[in-house]
Order: sequence, then structure tokens, then C-alpha cells
Amino acid sequence: MFKKILALTLTVLMLATLCVSFASCGGNKGSFEPVAKEDLKIGFIFLHDENSTYDKNFIDAANRAKEALGLRDDQVILRTNIPETAACYNTAKELAEAGCNIVFADSFGHEQFMLQAAQEFPNVRFCHATGTMAHTENLDNFSNAFASIYEGRYLAGIAAGLKLNEMIAAGKITADQAVIGYVGAWSYAEVISGFTSFFLGARSVCPSATMKVQFTGSWYDLALEKEAAETLINTEHCVLISQHADSMGAPTACETAGVPNVSYNGSTAAVGPNTFIISSAIDWTPYFKYIIDCAIKGDKIDTDWTGTIQTGSVILSEINETAAAAGTAAKIAEVKTKLLNGETKVFDTATFKKDGNALTTYKADVDTDDKFTPDTEAISGGYFHESEYRSAPYFDIQIDGITWLNSAY
Repeated sequence: MFKKILALTLTVLMLATLCVSFASCGGNKGSFEPVAKEDLKIGFIFLHDENSTYDKNFIDAANRAKEALGLRDDQVILRTNIPETAACYNTAKELAEAGCNIVFADSFGHEQFMLQAAQEFPNVRFCHATGTMAHTENLDNFSNAFASIYEGRYLAGIAAGLKLNEMIAAGKITADQAVIGYVGAWSYAEVISGFTSFFLGARSVCPSATMKVQFTGSWYDLALEKEAAETLINTEHCVLISQHADSMGAPTACETAGVPNVSYNGSTAAVGPNTFIISSAIDWTPYFKYIIDCAIKGDKIDTDWTGTIQTGSVILSEINETAAAAGTAAKIAEVKTKLLNGETKVFDTATFKKDGNALTTYKADVDTDDKFTPDTEAISGGYFHESEYRSAPYFDIQIDGITWLNSAY
């Protein structure tokens, strides 16, 4: 009898240990009952404010979603200028304690703090843009989201390539002088994927195009971004500038120098009326409407949501005909149709090389760890499958034709 009791006791202890282990490993299961629309609250955490094109894009989408769904002002709480520190956790906690059913944060460095809050408040949904951890953390109340913005950048790149062709045809530059300058924030996958897709779009119509990239080491620094653009124009002889950084620094430098500019996150025509061509952006309105609808219905939010052209999440601004080459709108429409029907793949391995060689295989870091270990085969069927195995970009290949002038990790 004693042995049976001992065995039963050990079994209970083992089960208890497993339960504790499961909870500590992110196995919490939130209870999501439907929420009446008039009772719902959603809190937003933004890295900067409306002076940042990146954050303004999110803020505008939050307001559009509020208006489209008929929510009151007191149901939508915006918190701006929240750094990628414990201040994010504190803000997320405050929003949860204030009765928010959903808390959303918009910057990559917010993720660990959002995860901490999600573990503490299992009945509140924590959603995060550009992150990489949700699909491996296994929390019902923690989700990542991004969009196939590489398709939008590719289309914007076509506008850039057509502008280069126009400059060549007019005798302003020679074919070998078709050098694009790119102001990048950081030298990791999200930025690399963006400028590579932009470059491939440009080269698809201007085969002689090359690119030089200057990193700033900051998402938002007007002075550094302006200085980077000026260096690319004056020292590196770049004849067109694009960017993945969040201030008006680069567009302002382009307008001063009279150099064509393709922006990101929205039109910069206000500071570059003569040089701004087009902008690609993620419209977060469909996602915000989706997560609010999930909360109202009591449905689970997708762990790793990827918006597309079809969902209305990948968009282009209006073309500035003052600066754009003739025929830009028609060409973009043509290629957009090919992207939608699958005829064109942005990262078609026949369109780029690495160290002089075409790629037939590439292990990407999809299940991110501390060492960023490659873990997933990303090339099959003749193209790199970006944002298919997780929402956040993982294309980090340094392809031929693009020169890095520095790096910033």
C-alpha cells in the first residue's frame, strides 16, 4: 500500500511540475469571451509621434479604424513616444489595468516587453507589429503582424527604374551612372528585404541600375537621415534616393539637391513637391479592424498575420506626375496584376545573384533565437518565399549590385 501511495504522490508531483513548466514556457490560455462593441477598449503604443512617418502611418490607421467601426474616443487610447525599454511594459500594463481588451505596439524593440505583459495578463490580447516571436511562444494572447510590403517596394522600385530610364534617355546620366542611394535604419532583415525588393523592381525596368546603402543606426533621426542622403548624393554620386527611415531628412535633402526621391510610409510631397515620385506603405487599417472584430466576437486573433495587396494592406501613394516618368502608372498597374496572379515573384532567383552565383537553396532565420540561427529552407519553386513562414521579413541576403557603405546592427 505504501508503494502505491508513494507512486501516486510522485505522479501528482510530476504532473504539477509539468503544469508549472508549461506555464513558464508560455503556455497560458486566455479566456476570450465576446465583448460588446460599446464596452471594448483598445490601447496603442507608438515608438514616436506624428512627426515620424512610420508612427504617423499607424496613428492614422488607428483613427481610420475607430471611425469605420464607430468607436468612441474613450475606447481608443493612444500612447506616443514610448521607447523600446521597460517603459513599453509599464505602458502595456497600465493599458491592461485601464480595461483595454487589446493592446497593440508598433516597433520591433517593443516585443520583449509586450511578451512580458502578455504573460502577466492572459485575458488581454497583446498584438505587435514587425515582431518574430509569437509563432514560437505559443501564447493565445500574443500575436505578431506584418504585411508583404516587399511587393509594394518592388512596385515603387519600378517607378524609380522608369525615372532612371528617363534620365538616361534625356542625356542627364549615362546607363552606368544609374546609381540609386538608399538611406536605411538598420542592417537586418526587415530593412534588407525592403531595399532589395525595391532594387529588384528598379532593375526589372532599368537593367544597369545599381544601389549604395547608407545605414543610420536609428529609426528616426532627421539630422542623420539628411546627412546620409547628402553623402549618397554628393560623395557617392547617387542620382535617385529612397529610404527605410522615418523622418523627412532624406526627402528634404533630395528637394534641396533636385534629386528624385521615392519615400516610404506615405507621400512626402509636402517637403519635396518637385522631387517626390511615389511612396509605398502598409495600411494597418484592415488589421486593426480585424483584431477589434475578433475581440467583439470572442475569436482568437491569428498568431502571425500577414497583410497583402489583396487585403488592402500593401498600398502605394498617388504618383506625383511632376517628378515621375511618363507611363509610370500604367507600368505599375501591369506589374501589380502579375504579382496578384503569381506570374511575377519579387524574389525570383533568376533575377539576382550572390557573389556571382544564382541561389537554389538558402536557410533563413525564421524561428529566431539569440544567435539568429538559420533554420528554414526559404527557396523553392525558383523564388525566395518571403513572409510566408512568418509575417516579419527574413530575407537577409546581400545580393550583387547593392553595395553597403556601412552597417548598423
